[in-house]
Amino acid sequence: MTTTIGYARASSDDQDCTIQEEALKDAGCSIIRSETKSGTTRHGRDQLDTVLEFLREGDTLVVTRIDRLARSVKDLEDIVETIRAKGAHLQATEQPIDTSTPAGVAFLQMLGVFAQFETALRRERQMEGIAKAKAAGVYKGRKPSVPVEDVRRLKEEGLNPTEISRQLKIGRASVYRALAA
Repeated sequence: MTTTIGYARASSDDQDCTIQEEALKDAGCSIIRSETKSGTTRHGRDQLDTVLEFLREGDTLVVTRIDRLARSVKDLEDIVETIRAKGAHLQATEQPIDTSTPAGVAFLQMLGVFAQFETALRRERQMEGIAKAKAAGVYKGRKPSVPVEDVRRLKEEGLNPTEISRQLKIGRASVYRALAA
């Protein structure tokens, strides 16, 4: 008996998976797993890990769009290889992806490249915005998490970096960075 399993993902807490879940139900998924996590990495995506672990030969993993599964070509290739190794297939409801066909595999690979490109462009725009805000004096960056003045004071009192890190409950590398600043 084969199973059609759906996977839905939203990137942030202000988004939700309801529309994806409905599309996956309409596609015949008997099991649907959802989570709210960034797609730029596989780290911490417990529902995806559960789905990939559960897949058996002949099963189909269904997503609405490939960018719900991965945002990097490497992660996409790893996920598809895991699916393939289990004898299962991948399909998307909104894109002509079906890894049981050569055309579906080719389209999947092209979309993976575009998803990674989109992530890189978004990051580039973000960095441009930060540079512009810094130039205008609006963006100051995050506040230091290490009490630099306390580190310097303790150093002047004769404590070594290990003693300072223990007393302030911070990493020794943070002590060195604070002293170098």
